[in-house]
Amino acid sequence: MTLLREAIGESLRRARTAQSRTLREVSNSARVSLGYLSEVERGRKEASSELLAAICQALDLPLARVLSDVSTAMAEADDLAARAQREWVDAGPVGKIADRTRIVIPAPKPDKLVLVQAN
Repeated sequence: MTLLREAIGESLRRARTAQSRTLREVSNSARVSLGYLSEVERGRKEASSELLAAICQALDLPLARVLSDVSTAMAEADDLAARAQREWVDAGPVGKIADRTRIVIPAPKPDKLVLVQAN
């Protein structure tokens, strides 16, 4: 599960690097320490709403757009995780899968194949 602070940090870093700007440039413009901005981008620190607004302003990026993008990304990740969980549950017991699983390993010569049966 992705934490909100990680998703926000990833979004901010993506925006900064897309603009080919350094941490130092953005931290100076946003009036935040370079170390703290780095921690926010890495998802280690929670940015206050004021700090987030300052970083977005320094990036010339609407705060609403960052929040919308983060919300969409988190919803998609949740949907993907839920779908993966359903597929895992629907796969049935591992024993049944192993009984039906076969592995084909290429032989040294491309025109021959070796069939290996599980169990």
